[in-house]
Amino acid sequence: MSANRWVSTSMPYLTPREQGQGDAWTADAAAQGRRGTQRIVHAGEVPASAEVARLLGIPEQEPVVVRRRLILLDDEPNELTDTYYPTAIARGTGLAATAKIPGGAVTLLAQLGYAGALVREDVRADLPDEAEQQALRIAPSDPVLLLTRLTLDHDDRPIQVDRMVMPARRQQLRYEIRIG
Repeated sequence: MSANRWVSTSMPYLTPREQGQGDAWTADAAAQGRRGTQRIVHAGEVPASAEVARLLGIPEQEPVVVRRRLILLDDEPNELTDTYYPTAIARGTGLAATAKIPGGAVTLLAQLGYAGALVREDVRADLPDEAEQQALRIAPSDPVLLLTRLTLDHDDRPIQVDRMVMPARRQQLRYEIRIG
């Protein structure tokens, strides 16, 4: 496998971190002998798109909190991630700000009383739009993987939607399912 390819599993990003631990991305990259960082390019309230509204079960254009990040692997763009939260959960918290969150957003959600119990992920391939091409430093003909993740709490209420865009040639997604 190429040194430029990233093997990604979802579990580390769904579990709150212990006190004093860094975020899951930094730890995951370090475990693979790599350097993982991220830049928060925007945080705050935006109107919900049709897709985000449908997933969160709210009216289209209703305000939601978004954290937009450029995920870097060894200082190279690896992924664009937009994470959306209902304003009732995130307004006025660190989720609505550009500062780094100790332990990551999932840890803060747990501290606020919101724990994920069910996650649904959909993956599809497409071609990047112009902004994605520029941010990820890829050509218009380079396919991307679009991963949409919905996290529901124990009462099946949506608490988080992630939309990730990754250059397909640099990614391998791994799903491990334990039964029983």
